[in-house]
Amino acid sequence: MDLGLRDRVYVVTGGTRGLGLACARQLVGEGARVVVSARDQQGIDEAVAELGSTNAVGVPADLSDASAAERVVAAAVARFGRLDGALVSVGGPAAGTPMTTDDETWRISFETVFLGALRVARAAANAMTTPPDSLTGSEGSLLLILSSSSKELVAGLTTSNGLRPGLAMMVKDLADELGGRGIRVNGIMPGRLATDRMFAIDARLGAPDMVRRRNESAIPLGRYGEPDELGKVAAFLLSPAASYVSGSIVPVDGGMLRSF
Repeated sequence: MDLGLRDRVYVVTGGTRGLGLACARQLVGEGARVVVSARDQQGIDEAVAELGSTNAVGVPADLSDASAAERVVAAAVARFGRLDGALVSVGGPAAGTPMTTDDETWRISFETVFLGALRVARAAANAMTTPPDSLTGSEGSLLLILSSSSKELVAGLTTSNGLRPGLAMMVKDLADELGGRGIRVNGIMPGRLATDRMFAIDARLGAPDMVRRRNESAIPLGRYGEPDELGKVAAFLLSPAASYVSGSIVPVDGGMLRSF
């Protein structure tokens, strides 16, 4: 199936490693162009080299900085002359429990995970000025990478448990507000995917191999997912092929979530 992504332009935050990079790879593989952002210049350089300098440009940005979203979006328009959407991925917040997580950790997590993501969504939506696609009437698409903590508690990740459900509801709110402009807004909930962050979380809970086997026993498909498996779903949701999908939160978790 042709996703209709050729020559479309997307901002991908957190796009130099893990799930963000996996999504950027899929978009470029389908013919799109991307602007990847991250805090680390070396990571940006490596990601752009992998994706190809004709297909990708990198912008250093910390989403806790109030000006970062506008700068990243402006770079996309300046480099490629248009913007068709954004994949918003932010680093996972610090581990902790409600009683051990201090106010400063909550403040930093809110600035990045919640407010940073919302700023990118607003800036990207305001920059989508291209005429609606003649076939689908869809101007653009926003996709927020959330977490299974949007629906179910993840032990030891209290800031994620506190912030992700609110961000998931923001997906619904934005979908309502932007739908009249032909902009679709969706969320994606990764389960246990084989990323460096997931392995680091496992290592905090005991012997990594033992923790992984225990976790895999609770996943109906019996394994951790690969980042590219999420990237393929993300590319579809961002594409014109998903022209009637908006306000949805889609799990990519091998069947792990026990609720709808």
